[in-house]
Amino acid sequence: QGRILEKTGLCSQITFGRYVRQGRKLGVDPKLFIQDQQFNKVPVRVYQPKATSDGRRRGIIFFHGGGWVFGSLDTYEKVCRYLSRESESVVVSVQYRLAPEHKYPAAYEDCLNATIHFMNNIEHYGADPANVIVCGDSAGGNLAAAVSQTLAGRSDLPRLRAQILIYPGLQALDFNLPSYQQNRGVPLLFRERAAFFALQYLNGDALHMQEVLEGSHIPPDMRLKYRKWVSPDNIPEKFKVRGVKPLRPTDFIAEVYETVKRFCEPNLCPLLAEDAVVHQLPESFILTCEYDVLRDDGLLYKKRLEDNGVRVTWYHLEDGFHGVISLYDYCGFSFPAGKRGLDSVVNFLKSL
Repeated sequence: QGRILEKTGLCSQITFGRYVRQGRKLGVDPKLFIQDQQFNKVPVRVYQPKATSDGRRRGIIFFHGGGWVFGSLDTYEKVCRYLSRESESVVVSVQYRLAPEHKYPAAYEDCLNATIHFMNNIEHYGADPANVIVCGDSAGGNLAAAVSQTLAGRSDLPRLRAQILIYPGLQALDFNLPSYQQNRGVPLLFRERAAFFALQYLNGDALHMQEVLEGSHIPPDMRLKYRKWVSPDNIPEKFKVRGVKPLRPTDFIAEVYETVKRFCEPNLCPLLAEDAVVHQLPESFILTCEYDVLRDDGLLYKKRLEDNGVRVTWYHLEDGFHGVISLYDYCGFSFPAGKRGLDSVVNFLKSL
């Protein structure tokens, strides 16, 4: 439908998509104080449990999904209320700038700046500086991973207590990993859309989508360098039973690489961070879904974290698909997998 509207010139696919995903305004929540604020010029919504607390609460900074293109504070209102209520935490939902109007690194910088602002003013929210967690789903999981890596090297701020990555997208080198092959046509995220979103975030357009999907955007020597991290060889065999085709390497196209070479920056593709950085990361929770093109990004990062001595709690939804968490109680729909996924996050939070 978005495409039809775009062809008739009424509005772009992205504007239409944003309109559809707006989210409904919810009434007051008897258990939460909810307030819109600005952290360092970045709009945020702060959720605080009303119940009295013995000590300081944990603080969760939440970055929403939507391919860096869609999503808003309203879209994730139910998810953030649920997390705040059920885990009795202060939750800060961040409205980072969206692509294609604002290209990389705008979203990443907004998320980083909002997180630092929260850490520097944390007492004000009754939260514990030693118990701050970054959390996000999909593109938000990408942003949480990037922020977590950046803060891992900062000695001037308290160390993050944990990172929670819900079906994160963590690399744009290989759109032909087993999960991309197996789930290429599974809603809510098709293989083409994953490349489309990554390019919108990077360049504000999707001009070289076909070449990126085929893999001709990365020079052979870099492919080799990153093979130790981004390779089907690092995916457990049981995830290959639904079929995987070995692919012929495509010819490298230098002019395409020129336009997308920032895909090799860890702030954009956190799976490519050096071991020295990964080694310093906080305890991690990773949720993956079987029917999700991004499944293997999560599995590969899990392996990297574990290889570097980072403690990982992994939760896999066998019946899950991409975006299932954001459909928790959405317009009367509810997927049991989404609720189970959210509860696994809550249980992890309570264990910290």
